[in-house]
Amino acid sequence: MRVLLSTYGTRGDVEPLVALAVRLRELGVAVRMCAPPDPEFVERLAGQRIELVPVGPAMRSLIGGTAPPSAADLSRYRTELVHAQFEIFPTAAQGCDALVAAGLAQIGARSVAEAAGIHYVYVSYSAVNLPSPHHAPPPRPGWPQPTVADNLARWELDARQVNEQFAETLNGHRASLGLAPVDNVRDHVYTDRPWLAADSALGPWRTIPDLDVTQTGAWTLPDERPLPPELETFLAGGEPPVYVGFGSVRPSPDIVDSAIHVIRAQGHRALVPGGWAELVHDWDDCFAIGEVNQQRLFGRVAVVVHHGGAGTTLAAARAGVPQVVVALPVADNPYWAGQVAELGVGAVPDGPAPTIEALGVAVRTAMAPETRARATALGARTRTDGASVAAHLLVEALG
Repeated sequence: MRVLLSTYGTRGDVEPLVALAVRLRELGVAVRMCAPPDPEFVERLAGQRIELVPVGPAMRSLIGGTAPPSAADLSRYRTELVHAQFEIFPTAAQGCDALVAAGLAQIGARSVAEAAGIHYVYVSYSAVNLPSPHHAPPPRPGWPQPTVADNLARWELDARQVNEQFAETLNGHRASLGLAPVDNVRDHVYTDRPWLAADSALGPWRTIPDLDVTQTGAWTLPDERPLPPELETFLAGGEPPVYVGFGSVRPSPDIVDSAIHVIRAQGHRALVPGGWAELVHDWDDCFAIGEVNQQRLFGRVAVVVHHGGAGTTLAAARAGVPQVVVALPVADNPYWAGQVAELGVGAVPDGPAPTIEALGVAVRTAMAPETRARATALGARTRTDGASVAAHLLVEALG
């Protein structure tokens, strides 16, 4: 039995499929993965002995510039990625029994699976990405934001925007494969039986008649890497610090500086990513770190300040640590910020560039004993077996 996994995005998009690949291999299933050709993904998959099929440009080439890509650039990238999928997926899928695709960018995946006659599963990492009257669609970079308030109306507009971007290109490729055209690209990609790889305590799916969603739990692997000795020394030298990190996103230029100012003013120590090391100077109460094991680190910090990515939100929740989410208005960041606020396990200051005063209030709220108690209780309810659940479901579906 062999399965093709496919995604396109940052580390938060790739890591869940790595977890699924490992659990599938434990069940005797061979796996290969389509992903961006960034060196970090090449190294990560090689370390797990997962065959990589590179698709599209490196993500760093899209997000690593001095300015975000324009709407026109994003539209071109999206169209080129669909062409690349139809060029690469058919060969990658040869000998496979199933194709598991994660993310809306996987426009060509279902058509290739259909042409090959193999099983297809679409997976989302956040409930907000699936159409529902209970929430609005997430902001999509480069597309105009809807002005209507009704959630269903916004989902209808979202479907039209997806069609405008992809329908002609997708149906052109489907015709070349002898497949009938589709009139709703988004719902075609999602299917009416998608999987949701998110923790049910942190981001539950609210059942609706139109979608039969299988929520497996989040797909993660245990991380046993030790923390660097110098970080261990810093952690042991005082009270638990506040972690400030924004992953691969571009926060407001002053947000890290402002956060450090607030944290120090309230008498707390801080941990910041190495990219902002110049802000730390030689202060004894601040420490610059590189990429570290969040699973091991977050249980030893007082608060996690971050951008609202699914992976960081989950890691903090599992560690039982309060969160301050400064969410950018893109993708699922606002959704996870909303979940943190709704569950009372942290604070969410308004907007992607909150004032120092707002940050100060957020940090104090997160530090409150009642917030810590709710975060600890949530940590006890989160699961760690989502990838294993999904692997068994897929093997059962393939018979």
